[in-house]
Amino acid sequence: MTRTGTGTGAGTSTGTGTGTGTETEAWRRVAPEGRRFLRGRRSALARLAAWSLLESAHTFLGGYGVARALDDGFLAGRTGTGLAWLAAAAAGALLGGFALRGVFAGLADLVEPLRDGLVRRAVRQALDRAVADPVRAADAGAVSRLTQQTEMARDSFAGLVLTVRSLVFTAVGAFAGMAALAPVLLLIVLPPLLLGVAAFLATLRPMAAVQRRSLDTDEALADRLGELGEGLRDVVACGGRTAARARVEPLIAAQEQLARGLARWAALRTLALGTAGRLPVVALLVAAPWLLAHGVTAGTLAGGLTYLVQALLPALNSAMAALGSAGTRLLVVLERFCDPALPQTPDGPHTAAGRTEPQPVGDAVPPTAAAAELRGVTFAYGRGAAPVLDALDLVVRPGEHLAVVGPSGIGKSTLTALLAGMLGPDAGTVLVAGSAARRPPDARGPDPRRTLLPQQAYVFTGTVRENLTHLSLLTHLSPDPHDPGSGDARVRRAVAALGLDGLVERLGGLDAEVRPRLLSRGECQHLALAAAYLSPAPLLLLDEATCHLDPRTEERAERALAARPGTLVVVAHRVSSAARADRVLVLDGTRAVCGTHAELPARSALYRDLVGKWNAAADG
Repeated sequence: MTRTGTGTGAGTSTGTGTGTGTETEAWRRVAPEGRRFLRGRRSALARLAAWSLLESAHTFLGGYGVARALDDGFLAGRTGTGLAWLAAAAAGALLGGFALRGVFAGLADLVEPLRDGLVRRAVRQALDRAVADPVRAADAGAVSRLTQQTEMARDSFAGLVLTVRSLVFTAVGAFAGMAALAPVLLLIVLPPLLLGVAAFLATLRPMAAVQRRSLDTDEALADRLGELGEGLRDVVACGGRTAARARVEPLIAAQEQLARGLARWAALRTLALGTAGRLPVVALLVAAPWLLAHGVTAGTLAGGLTYLVQALLPALNSAMAALGSAGTRLLVVLERFCDPALPQTPDGPHTAAGRTEPQPVGDAVPPTAAAAELRGVTFAYGRGAAPVLDALDLVVRPGEHLAVVGPSGIGKSTLTALLAGMLGPDAGTVLVAGSAARRPPDARGPDPRRTLLPQQAYVFTGTVRENLTHLSLLTHLSPDPHDPGSGDARVRRAVAALGLDGLVERLGGLDAEVRPRLLSRGECQHLALAAAYLSPAPLLLLDEATCHLDPRTEERAERALAARPGTLVVVAHRVSSAARADRVLVLDGTRAVCGTHAELPARSALYRDLVGKWNAAADG
């Protein structure tokens, strides 16, 4: 039995992304991906390290040249020697500039592949989510990941690599120079330097947590606004502006609060930066009298200050700033691109919380010889809505041609969506070829058991052959046109069977390019029907897939599809289509009646009325 309802609103979703774990968990997810990425680019890393090492010579010569210029030159009364050492330091600066050019070239070899990979992954994840749960509202967060977050990751990664690399190799040059001048300088400079760095690192995890919640809220706000945008006319018409505003304003307020939190942590980070950037200089100046009294020369002291003020501390400040902003942001963003578990929405009854309980598949379901079967299936669009289908039982036999008829909005498309696994029932079981119609969430690629053709035919820019074979495996067969089992021969048989010869010839042959915008809706449907004919799926579902064809072309296509091995289910919009079927399922809003075209007028008043209207329209 089936009843119909007028409600068509689907429930909304405001998922907040994947950032729900701790920062340690985030690092554990991102680190393996990062190591894999870097291992694949060892040559780029080697080139970057080589140029950076050459750049560190500039740091070494900067402080060492100043020390020697004072001690061996100006303070010793040898001006020429002092000038020569300063010239050596200047040459080191020129060498560093030359090396920096190579550094940026090496950086591009790391950054651009990362961005390209993230874009590909964002697209793949969005497609996987759509395939796993086709009825779910469009993932507006995917747009944020594809645009804003990929660029954020690219810029953050570039800034982080550049500044951390600069700190590492600047420290190599500076520490080597201090050790060459007077090792005691390291004992004075390192303790306050490490204290500031430790204070800074202590702020990273809480700041990353705030950054994570900020991105979660941003994605949730994008999803919420996308949902409201789709139903804006209904919201206005029903006077729901206050309720709609109440759904958005908390997210905006949360985003504002999180921005304030980020600002507070940024202030603490600035304090840590000041500690690391100023205490080493103060410590060296305070220790200057003691150092001079124990044999450290004025030139050595000046060289140490040069290393600190002109090289090490600026590099440290830049690296700490990058870690505090770009580093935490990069970790949070990259976690979103790690492959998450797909939505858990297998075919099965809904729980009170709106989720679905997994339905047994395979041997857990009582076996059936039917091509498709519905057992006590009930479905409604949203809680409280009248069921579109109510306790419907239906068995579609293998090789059968079934037509589904009924008034507009009665549930015909809902039935095909259930059989296609795009929807899960609120109650009951939907089986295709003996197992659950809805595939498990980790399934990949098209379902080999069925092919669904909706009213809007899918035709893409590509060759005619590609549009006809994208649902099949004919590209792997022999290309020999004289071989009756070859892919080319089977395509030509499909073209002939569906009467596509004229259209294919007008387009320029099987290898001509198809431009969808230049085709009529009927021509698009005709090409899509030929693709379905070549599909190896044993179950074909046509949901108004011939509505733009003339009756003669529709009849030829349906007869060809019914003649192919397998089962055909057609949502009919003409009496002739129902008359050609082996059986007809009538959905009338209170009950479902199934029988042949000849016997149904006596059993269903609705079917008598539909046949009368169809005949009247044909006579008119």
